[in-house]
Amino acid sequence: MKLAQTCAIVTGGASGLGEATARHFAENGAKVTILDRDAERGALVAGEIGGHFVQTDVTDEASVEAAIAFAVEKMGRISACVNCAGIAYGIKTIGRDGAHPLDAFQRTIDINLVGTFNVARLAAVEIAKNDPESDGGRGVIINTASIAAFDGQKGQAAYAASKGGVVGMCLPMARDLASSGIRVMTIAPGIFMTPMLAGLPEEVQQQLAADVPNPARLGDPAEYGQLAGFIAEAGYLNGEVIRIDGALRMR
Repeated sequence: MKLAQTCAIVTGGASGLGEATARHFAENGAKVTILDRDAERGALVAGEIGGHFVQTDVTDEASVEAAIAFAVEKMGRISACVNCAGIAYGIKTIGRDGAHPLDAFQRTIDINLVGTFNVARLAAVEIAKNDPESDGGRGVIINTASIAAFDGQKGQAAYAASKGGVVGMCLPMARDLASSGIRVMTIAPGIFMTPMLAGLPEEVQQQLAADVPNPARLGDPAEYGQLAGFIAEAGYLNGEVIRIDGALRMR
């Protein structure tokens, strides 16, 4: 599958890793539809890349169904789904105010894990309708986990659990969808310069960067987008999680 012939939906495409992915795909000839809750920013990015935007709540079945129908109407089909929508809380299991709020844990799981599966399962229905390529492939789903899935730090119980779930469903989903010619891959990013990190003080950013073995810097979202593009085109990659973290192992 070549990016120039790809019709992609990207959740969380209004900013951060999702925006970088949407831009990379579009720059390489793909048709792109951005799914995001941020209507203003999403429409802006879509306009800049010559793509489409639909306001979407990934946790809501009807919202995602409508978004996918919109994407198919605008692009003709869907051959790639990249799930980047997500949130992160920094809350310890027991903090100054008592136990970790249950609603914060549930919301993290709902958006990061359930939302990812919700979009993936509905996108898969459309991807399965595509005519197969010579090797039987019809498209790819790329989900976003985190290195926190493997070595989450304190305050990341909810986030690590949600991303661990994304890692855990990669292989079984790939096996489920094999007969439909749909590949499933997961990217586990390290510490990237996303809007969330950009709001931290400069000295904190420098400290985080210094912990990365090589290169000793924060990841550039464009590097995530490039990896997603490579996965889309590399047809033998399937059922695997790829870390992109500069060899960082958090402790």
